[in-house]
Amino acid sequence: MNLLSPLRGPLSVRALNFFESSNGAPRNALSPLIHSPTHFRRVLSSASATSDEEAAAKAAAVNADTGAPTIFDKIISKEIPANIVYEDEAVLAFRDISPKAPVHVLVIPKSRDGLTELGKAEKRHEEILGRLLYAANIVAEKEGITEGFRVVINSGPSACQSVYHLHLHVLGGRQMKWPPG
Repeated sequence: MNLLSPLRGPLSVRALNFFESSNGAPRNALSPLIHSPTHFRRVLSSASATSDEEAAAKAAAVNADTGAPTIFDKIISKEIPANIVYEDEAVLAFRDISPKAPVHVLVIPKSRDGLTELGKAEKRHEEILGRLLYAANIVAEKEGITEGFRVVINSGPSACQSVYHLHLHVLGGRQMKWPPG
């Protein structure tokens, strides 16, 4: 099978800038970084996904402070089903539908109260912010990842926040890398 056949578009062809190796066999100029066509597709797919996430974040930011119900409001009201991991009177935690780690749980306040992103937090939000972090710890315990987990809050379009209802990502179940993003 031709190395280029699974790939489409001018970006793929330019990125695969082939040249002759010393023994005359075609060699990918990116071979130190890209070890197989599958790996190359994954790299391109990752770049495309990042671009999609950035576009979604910018689009979501337009309606951030309109007060319109978010997908999380619909999960809280049980209009949309979710795989709930933890719930109390103030907080709901459920599995992310697009996990980035073996354990990827979202922790949200049940009442938005103007807290669409961390950058909008006010003094009056201190209690719920503490409860969200404590709930993240409970989720880690329930999921068996207390030996190592990450809590992420994306705040604003530049951080790729795509739902404007403050939420924490609890990630674990694998070795995390640094730096993130």
